[in-house]
Amino acid sequence: MPPMRTMKYCVYKEAPYYVAQCLNVDVSSFGNTVEEAVANLKEAVELHFEDAPAGDYQQIDEVLIGESLVHG
Repeated sequence: MPPMRTMKYCVYKEAPYYVAQCLNVDVSSFGNTVEEAVANLKEAVELHFEDAPAGDYQQIDEVLIGESLVHG
């Protein structure tokens, strides 16, 4: 059985869906609700680990969310 890993993610609204983005690996998914988006992300990350090398997982201990204006 593969090892258990902690998945850190963020969820944002991209009308009409909620998008869940994993911060540990480059995987995202979406759903009609936050709960559906997170459940779909969990499934997508588990499928990712079936095919991906174990080395692409980045351990993240702390998550901070910020917002800032940028020129562009």
